[in-house]
Amino acid sequence: MHTLSNPDHVVLAGDILDWANTKTGQVRGLVITVAGLMAICAVLMAWWKTRSFVGTLVAFVLAALVLWGIVNLSVMKDKVGSEIDDKATSVSVVRVAAAGPATGEGGRLS
Repeated sequence: MHTLSNPDHVVLAGDILDWANTKTGQVRGLVITVAGLMAICAVLMAWWKTRSFVGTLVAFVLAALVLWGIVNLSVMKDKVGSEIDDKATSVSVVRVAAAGPATGEGGRLS
């Protein structure tokens, strides 16, 4: 594939993949930075609204959990995938006998 600026320069698929990997890394860094800033804002707003140490501590812990989940997204994906794979092999069927309608005393539903 030739570019318009230099007809002798050939762009290979490896160049495009390297560029895509670089951009993916940059976007990932941006997402983590924005999530961190949002977590800091959430903790500060919790303090501003409640003026409570406990409420601020809860907001901090929740923000830390969200950030951990964002940073370790691949670990979460692997754990969820392994849970789905484990459950797919062991399927159980429960049959419920059809009885009359559930009624309380005197034939009324309670």
